[in-house]
Amino acid sequence: MRKIILMMSISLDGFFEGPDHDLSWHLVDEELHTHFNERLAAMGAFFDGRVTYEGMAEFWPTADADPESSPAMVEFARIWRDMPKVVFSRTLDTADWGTTIAREVDVEEIQRLKAQPGGDIAIGGADLATTFIRHGLIDEFWLYVHPVAIGQGTPWFQDRHLDLRLLETRAFGNGVVLLRYA
Repeated sequence: MRKIILMMSISLDGFFEGPDHDLSWHLVDEELHTHFNERLAAMGAFFDGRVTYEGMAEFWPTADADPESSPAMVEFARIWRDMPKVVFSRTLDTADWGTTIAREVDVEEIQRLKAQPGGDIAIGGADLATTFIRHGLIDEFWLYVHPVAIGQGTPWFQDRHLDLRLLETRAFGNGVVLLRYA
């Protein structure tokens, strides 16, 4: 059975993003980006909320054509474009780049997708992840803790008590630490 994996960068003080969706505090260097690419290339699909999808669709479809893009960015642009995606949105009318729109999180449908053969499924977006957590649909949490405190923004794990089991830790050269839990 495939797993649903939440890969999320968070600040030391527990925020997923700063005010106005600010992600400028993320410390993604070539080492970390290469690690993301290795993990994400093995996935079978991406599940995103609308805000996350629109942010990704605004940049990644053509990032590999930008001469300023690093090798890891070029590689990720190809991974993102080629990966099947589901965007969960009640308002989005169209989506490109191999994306299907789902209006609701249907727990039975998600369980059916998990039972299909293929790579694991990466989920992105704070609100979508919160919904998946409420339904007990996330199998692993890959939290990338950045060595910054931003003081305000969108908090992580907003209203849930979770008992997690540590599977892996890894420190990156830029100070980011992966905490992988089941």
